[in-house]
Amino acid sequence: MRTVLVIDDNPAVGTALDMLFGLREIDTRIAQSPEEGLQVLAREDIDLVVQDMNFTADTTSGEEGVALFRAIRARHPDLPIILLTAWTHLEIAVDLAKAGAADYLAKPWDDQKLLASVENLLELSASTREVSRLHGQRRRAQRELAARYDLRGLVFASDEIARVVELAGQVARADVPVLITGANGAGKEKIAEIVQANSSVKSGPFVTVNCGALPAELIEAELFGADAGAYTGANKAREGKFEAADGGTLFLDEIGNLPAAGQMKLLRVLETGRFERLGSNRERQVRVRVISATNADLPSMIRDGRFREDLYYRLNTIQVDVPPLAGRVDDILPLAWHFLASLQPSAGNGNGTRRLSEDAERALLAHRWPGNVRELRNTLQRALLLARGEVITAADLGLPSTPTTAATSAPAAAAAEEPDRDVIESALHRHGGVLAQAAAELGLSRQALYRRMERLGIERT
Repeated sequence: MRTVLVIDDNPAVGTALDMLFGLREIDTRIAQSPEEGLQVLAREDIDLVVQDMNFTADTTSGEEGVALFRAIRARHPDLPIILLTAWTHLEIAVDLAKAGAADYLAKPWDDQKLLASVENLLELSASTREVSRLHGQRRRAQRELAARYDLRGLVFASDEIARVVELAGQVARADVPVLITGANGAGKEKIAEIVQANSSVKSGPFVTVNCGALPAELIEAELFGADAGAYTGANKAREGKFEAADGGTLFLDEIGNLPAAGQMKLLRVLETGRFERLGSNRERQVRVRVISATNADLPSMIRDGRFREDLYYRLNTIQVDVPPLAGRVDDILPLAWHFLASLQPSAGNGNGTRRLSEDAERALLAHRWPGNVRELRNTLQRALLLARGEVITAADLGLPSTPTTAATSAPAAAAAEEPDRDVIESALHRHGGVLAQAAAELGLSRQALYRRMERLGIERT
């Protein structure tokens, strides 16, 4: 039930507002003094306050209302407050509106205007509380994850990555191969580090091999080592990555690029823990936790005969999917702020005080990030080098001015169907100026309707 507190020394005002709000199924609490009003706020959940400006007979200065407003704001900084004032206090009310009052109406008030303001503020208050509740849940979940697992400094705020971290922490304790999938730059190596850091071999080495960065003829020697003379230029024996990772973790990035011969040898070492160096007949034994990663469609490669199915199932005992940055928008700004803080000392400005402007943050959120976290970091690094002032603007980021994928562009047909001024004004009139109800009729969100009203110059009634 939505609840409004009316603080007014005139009992008739409280009775009238109780009846008016009751028509909209709004529960009303009434207090006849500032002290009584503050007591109600201390013991009950109130969604909105409607307060008078004077409470003592023959007092017209409005000072009591100012003191009450400040007392409520100090105790409940997010609680919306509507001021009811006589014309002699309008200047004071305007000053309080600048200080955070949600609205002010002169007595005698217009019922429809008051109801519209109350409905809109109650909706906004409910939305704000829900956002605050969700943010609180996320912060608690992150603290719990950080208490249970070593997150290796991972920066995130999204539920999507929280689920990835939870799965990575769970599978870390099982001595089985893990396959991490996701687009380039999404953070697959960081998830591999988390698996290693929470595993039974966390004190062992963490060795990384990028299978996509090595010539095909060298991958076997890189993984398994080679004896002297095994290939042209092999003047002495060399240790492979499996030997280097013995007692720890081997992270095979871009596993889809492993050639057929390397796939066969990898399958054998996963099954037996044994392998031979290139050019050698002597078997070697290692104990290595293998984590692999790819942005390739391995099932499709299996169908094409480019990847061994038996190796895929051996690698894919547990699969962890890392979503792209565009699929976890809540991570964009926390990552951007983190990169700003970590990159500024090396960006040459020396003071580490640069920050993002609001338009820069909007541009970051609107971009689709085909290069994911890696692209975001590079964008911030470039902006720090090129920006002239302490505030980084959208122009400094160098991002496209319009979203880069069809997913963020509105179809022309939808634009053609945008409601015009007459349609919007008619809907607002039918619903007494309540934006939420008018928006629902028009098939728009409240925010979208408000933006159209601003663009068309339609005033809220």
